[in-house]
Amino acid sequence: MFALLEESHLVAQEKKKKILVMDDEDMVGEIACQMIEYLGYKALRVTDGADAVREYKKHRDDGDGFQAVIMDLTIPGGMGGKEAVGKILKIDSEATVFVSSGYSTDPVLLNFQKYGFSGGIAKPFDLAAMQNLLSSVV
Repeated sequence: MFALLEESHLVAQEKKKKILVMDDEDMVGEIACQMIEYLGYKALRVTDGADAVREYKKHRDDGDGFQAVIMDLTIPGGMGGKEAVGKILKIDSEATVFVSSGYSTDPVLLNFQKYGFSGGIAKPFDLAAMQNLLSSVV
């Protein structure tokens, strides 16, 4: 019985963890959020890097920060992940920020640490890759 209570408590704690998703493509962003929520986390989606930086700071200042951020590398006409990661790391040098890209051979995705990211995930997302990514640090 105690094992069930402990497991239930861990699941409840896990659901409180929040992931910020930044992607300008509606379908991609919604699928990412659905996967994240299926895995037991809360997800908030924004469509560009400026919004991601603003939401990250707001939630951190409110004491209810994100455990990780997943950022699309390229946002046409907006701030992409490459620029936004630097701004988030200035707010919180311990931030966990992942890069995502539809270009699996993109140098930023392949050398994510060089650009300040904690990891990377290629699009299209799959559930196993998302779970591995989030469980590696969250």
